[in-house]
Amino acid sequence: MSVPTPTATPKRRGPTMTRAEIHEFLSRLREIDPEPTTELEYTTPFELLIAVILSAQATDVGVNKATRRLYPVANTPQAILDLGEDALKRHISTIGLFNAKAKNVIAACRILVEQHGGVVPRERAALEALPGVGRKTANVVLNTVFGEPAIAVDTHIFRVSNRTGLAPGKDVRAVEDRLMRVIPEEFLLGAHHWLILHGRYTCKARKPDCPKCVVRDLCRFKDKTVGSA
Repeated sequence: MSVPTPTATPKRRGPTMTRAEIHEFLSRLREIDPEPTTELEYTTPFELLIAVILSAQATDVGVNKATRRLYPVANTPQAILDLGEDALKRHISTIGLFNAKAKNVIAACRILVEQHGGVVPRERAALEALPGVGRKTANVVLNTVFGEPAIAVDTHIFRVSNRTGLAPGKDVRAVEDRLMRVIPEEFLLGAHHWLILHGRYTCKARKPDCPKCVVRDLCRFKDKTVGSA
């Protein structure tokens, strides 16, 4: 998709996008990525659940490297319980906070086996009851695995929502709630991934790539970077 030529900026434009602008914003992101998905590698709901637990304060690239070692050995709750916490630590030792994460994964697997027959539950409350799983992790699983219109607000989505004027908020829950209110229904399923990827590769924290941004004319960010598109 070609980068749009910025439109003339009205003299008085509010700090947040209008409904029409939000629709256009998401339409453009959808055009360049019609079927967005997570960059975490997985083949089953359980594999995604574990990958998301491991991804806290870690990159998707780092998590994928670890799970490529782990999943051929153990990729079910019972298999990881059989593997044991010490062996699990060795498989994920390249990931930050691996000691705490291994403990949580073992505890989560035990609950999955004892209370859910080894199956990842679809209910938010049941997901959030698992050690190492908070609202953000539950939202990722609900959205990516079960096709629920949930948005997991991470640092990328928080930054994009505030910087662009899409859905400003003081904390992640405020941003999540506002996104769920302002995003049109047709975009709710894909919005989670579009916004993460936009923040990861274009609307980056230190130096956003504004010249190549497909939504820069809609964005409210005052300190846009300059350069040739």
